[in-house]
Amino acid sequence: MMRLVATISSAVLLTAALGACAADPSPTTSEAGAASTPASTSAGVDLTTGAPAKGSANAAAWEALMGADGEYNSAAQYQAVIDAYGEKEPYISILAAEQHHSAMLAMQLRRAGFTVPQNPYLGQVTAPDSLTNAAQAWAEGEKRNVAMYDALMTQAKGDAHLSMMFTHLKAASLNTHL
Repeated sequence: MMRLVATISSAVLLTAALGACAADPSPTTSEAGAASTPASTSAGVDLTTGAPAKGSANAAAWEALMGADGEYNSAAQYQAVIDAYGEKEPYISILAAEQHHSAMLAMQLRRAGFTVPQNPYLGQVTAPDSLTNAAQAWAEGEKRNVAMYDALMTQAKGDAHLSMMFTHLKAASLNTHL
């Protein structure tokens, strides 16, 4: 119970600090700089079109959203389990959290003038063959998500707002989703 209260308190504090976190999910248009080398998901989705310049804090936010261990991919994985096995906990609660995390990162990028695409992983992920295997696979995914935030934290260091967001998102994966 104390953990739930602490998690809710952290979420409320972060929401207040970030302002209105109900980001508009529709993409916006921008002339912001794009990354020079194209990359793609295993499903062939280009992840760098319109991306911030490599090495910037905004590039770290882009990676946290669009990367293989990022929030969009995490949301698609939980959605695949729900599509395969129905609305079961903890998948529906964690999916809602991943969607919120995605909205926060998308809002950060839109504020910086970048176009944020819809989730390119949706419909590209296959659920594991059982809920037990799904739980094991997604636990590993959450651990990779934590490691991703650890790696991106240095890149975001100059942006206090983004650093605080990364700290919160890492904590959610580590303390709540796992």
